[in-house]
Amino acid sequence: MKAACITPIVKKADMDPTETKSYRPISNLSVLSKLLERLVCKQLKSYLQDNRLLPDMQSAFRAHHSTETAVLKVLSDILFALDSGNLTLLTLLDLSAAFDITLLRRLQKSYGLCDTVLSWFTSYLTARTQYVRTSVTSSSPSVVLYGVPQGSVLGPILFVLYTADVLQLVRDHGLVPHAYADDT
Repeated sequence: MKAACITPIVKKADMDPTETKSYRPISNLSVLSKLLERLVCKQLKSYLQDNRLLPDMQSAFRAHHSTETAVLKVLSDILFALDSGNLTLLTLLDLSAAFDITLLRRLQKSYGLCDTVLSWFTSYLTARTQYVRTSVTSSSPSVVLYGVPQGSVLGPILFVLYTADVLQLVRDHGLVPHAYADDT
């Protein structure tokens, strides 16, 4: 249940199939693993919502939130700042590669997960393996040292939890206008 089969698929038909960068790795996880993840994900989301632990400004991977609402909020904030005569600056971060085992500490310290629940997440995130399979051959399994399996059910919500403190860091350094400092 902790092994992923990676199938390389050519990204676009016009790309060179002899080049590694032409491929997108598609991760296939076992059906039982994904079913278990769905149950855990449902319980985790319920816990986070019941205890108001999800950041209000977080749009990704949440019901009734979308990319469109996030873009509208950013556009509204920019227009408000410009109308008020303020300097406007937009900084974007790509945190998609910043995912490692420190997530376990975040789950414990920021979200209060402990004991059996934390042990389950520790088991889920560690000692995972993956192998690459093509139509011709398969590689030997290799150990995955960091991260959440690509294609997992829990990956999106765990990413939200991992990155939730970014807004607080921005606020602590005075980079959020006072008019919006109490939004979350």
